[in-house]
Amino acid sequence: MIPAPGAGSEGTKKKRKRKRPANRGPQSNDSTNAQKSPSQKNKRPYAKRVDEVSAGGLVIDTTGTQGLLIGRIDHKDATGKRILWSLPKGHIEEGETPEQAAIREVAEETGITSSITKSLGVIDFWFMAGGKRIHKTVHHFLFTEVSGVLTPQVSEVDEVSWFPLSEIVDRLAYPDEKKLIARSGELIL
Repeated sequence: MIPAPGAGSEGTKKKRKRKRPANRGPQSNDSTNAQKSPSQKNKRPYAKRVDEVSAGGLVIDTTGTQGLLIGRIDHKDATGKRILWSLPKGHIEEGETPEQAAIREVAEETGITSSITKSLGVIDFWFMAGGKRIHKTVHHFLFTEVSGVLTPQVSEVDEVSWFPLSEIVDRLAYPDEKKLIARSGELIL
């Protein structure tokens, strides 16, 4: 028995030529595209990576019952009233140790002079700002209050406040800080 034309038979299947869709324009013969591999043609430029290192932490008041947080207005909140609470921290300047930077930054942002009791650990995270991918590493310390008056740093902080230590984890806006303080709870309470 002979198969009907186009029916094919095992081992002798007819290959069909693929037609280009009618809505696609003519193939580009652009020499710059021809020299690029398919993976290079559609690559988007990467955002520049920037590494930042900061230091700060949690200050405990002289009574040992309250912790100090800084607040910044949440610019994503339509009402403009929501405050994001976090631990005071800032950039390490050239020639500073993380401990020196932490003490300086806490004083600048809060008005409170403090001394370091112990290290709470280091966290790092990524975020985008100004078209750059920023990898931030933050050294955190536990402090005790020495002196000073609560005063938010005008250019960077909207509010500073003492909170009962039992409320600190719930007040913190950022998950990494929440985990760090929750994990350090037995050191603090």
